[in-house]
Amino acid sequence: MIDHSFWFYAIAFFGVILLRYFLVAGGTYFFFYSPVIQSFLNHNLRHRSSSWLSIQHDIKLSILSAGVFALAAAFIMSKYSAGITRLYSDYQQYGLWYLGVSYSVVLLLQDTYFYFMHRLFHHPALFSWLHQGHHRSRHPTPWTSFAFDPLEAIFQSLFLVGIVFVIPLHLVTVIAVLTTMTVWAALNHLGLEHLPMSFPHHWLGKWFIGSAHHSIHHLKYTVHYGLYFTFWDKLLGTQDSNYDQKLDQD
Repeated sequence: MIDHSFWFYAIAFFGVILLRYFLVAGGTYFFFYSPVIQSFLNHNLRHRSSSWLSIQHDIKLSILSAGVFALAAAFIMSKYSAGITRLYSDYQQYGLWYLGVSYSVVLLLQDTYFYFMHRLFHHPALFSWLHQGHHRSRHPTPWTSFAFDPLEAIFQSLFLVGIVFVIPLHLVTVIAVLTTMTVWAALNHLGLEHLPMSFPHHWLGKWFIGSAHHSIHHLKYTVHYGLYFTFWDKLLGTQDSNYDQKLDQD
């Protein structure tokens, strides 16, 4: 394996993360907010759209977050090059079955870490320092998906930095987790009006966080803290009761 310097990795990952953000967030935004797609929306719902000024703010924060994530990725790759992480590249080392298992385990652990971290960040003593930037978009768009204050971005990155020293993970598994996180975040910030309302009412959809579920968090702040799944919100009483009632009625 070619061994590069920390700063080589940092610059390279910064470019990759920024490109990924603009491709996924930008592509999702321009697709779902296009006139053609909007013609299929539920027009009984009140349409709200973020201003261009708000979108610019989200993009600026996302660029800062990309810098933080790039430093975290560079740290991981430097330690991987030194042979002191549990990352591996030979899929036969643990078998193909382990790729799927480890991917699922990481998503569950990441969701748990995110829920409690996110809920903590909404404490009045911490909110203005750690999470206020993300909530400047009351009606989010995909551009909001990685708009974090720098301190929050640091805490977000700590999960992956830590997990690669604890659980054996194939490099493909790490890429799959990062791809899932990026796409999921963009879709969760579409807003109430930009995905079919049938999905969250489906028996399976009730257990996954979607745009309708997360949009309520941006409006109410005190509910819906999860990343991928709704079970922590349901278990710990932070699922909005009106949302539950609407699902039951449908």
